[in-house]
Amino acid sequence: MNRADETNIEYASDEEHSAQATVAAGGRSPANAELRTWWGPPSECVYDPSLSSRHDAGSAVLRAENLSALQALRSHLEGQVRCVYLDPPYNNQEVYRHYKDNHSHDEWLKLLLERLRAIKGLMAPDGSVWISIDDRGMHYLKVAADSVFGRENFVTTIIWQQRTTRENRKVFSNNHEYLLVYARNAKAFKRSRNQLPPTDELLSRYKNRDNDPRGPWQSVSANAQGGHATAAQFYEVVAPNGKRHRPPEGRCWVYSEEKMKAEIAAGNIWFGKTGNGVPRLKKFLRDKKIGLTPHTLWTADQVGTNDEAKKNLLQLFPGQAVFDTPKPERLISRILHIATNPGDIVLDPYLGSGTTVAVAHKMGRRCLGLEQGEHAVTYCARRMELVIDGDDGGVSADYDWRGGGDFSFYEWRT
Repeated sequence: MNRADETNIEYASDEEHSAQATVAAGGRSPANAELRTWWGPPSECVYDPSLSSRHDAGSAVLRAENLSALQALRSHLEGQVRCVYLDPPYNNQEVYRHYKDNHSHDEWLKLLLERLRAIKGLMAPDGSVWISIDDRGMHYLKVAADSVFGRENFVTTIIWQQRTTRENRKVFSNNHEYLLVYARNAKAFKRSRNQLPPTDELLSRYKNRDNDPRGPWQSVSANAQGGHATAAQFYEVVAPNGKRHRPPEGRCWVYSEEKMKAEIAAGNIWFGKTGNGVPRLKKFLRDKKIGLTPHTLWTADQVGTNDEAKKNLLQLFPGQAVFDTPKPERLISRILHIATNPGDIVLDPYLGSGTTVAVAHKMGRRCLGLEQGEHAVTYCARRMELVIDGDDGGVSADYDWRGGGDFSFYEWRT
């Protein structure tokens, strides 16, 4: 969780904002509460050109108490957010360097429920919400989230291996956390969610054994269980060399005889190298949208660890005190890959060190991050400056990120 103590926040004065109303050096936009962006902004938001490169940038940070901001965003983003990622307080009764996490259990649940209700109205019809949590709070949060989104819209629980070292001071070495995944509408999310990229092992199954001009292919069975077959699916297949084939006992051909003859003539049936093999269907790589169904166990080698995230932050902010439990860019990248497409809107109400907005920017998504602590400036705004300048850490290599784009920073003023 990345959350700051929500006290003693100082906002820019009227005089400071008035002074910012002139165009800043380097072509920066003027401060103007009436400037329009893709996310509003609500009238309480004041643009800070000293921390921004463009007022209507696709990547934005709003320094604000997140519940007030979420409620105000309803009139601007209702039904538009494809993915919400939350890394809320885990309520483990500890005080971290950048935030306190010691609410009572009932107050902790109440605070989260209020924010989840506000988030639900912002989600697109096929939008999803991903919530990081540990095993102490997961079961309580699951029941609470069920009450907001409906049990029918619970998608899955993902186990994330957040550390690989052994913790010998505890009774058990706790090496994993969870991601609770909900959808605004689970059926709509199922239709629109993306698969994971194919692995080298999957792609290696596609070969071109007969030098087919259509490119690599793999063969799959041409017969199926015969329990619900029609009479037209029981016949002899005659190979080009004249060899005859009948389906195995209790099975039938997947095509009718007329269809099978047409597929053989089109070169879509494989009879092995010698032509005497059992007929199989040729499935071409060019005709398929190849991908992998995401599984629910995300290991450290796939999506990184807290330690990996800390090392990345130390590279970005050498000499500074980093967050205790930051999330790795690879973890956020996988979430956004599954849940969104380029140009979609991402929301992070507990932005912390700015990982979500940084990754979304590299992946070509629009993202709004909410953070109330001072690190909204010292980490989030500074991190986006580094990203735009070509930060090469985290997932930059995966997306050939070399810098670019714009970033805007706003503050909440009542």
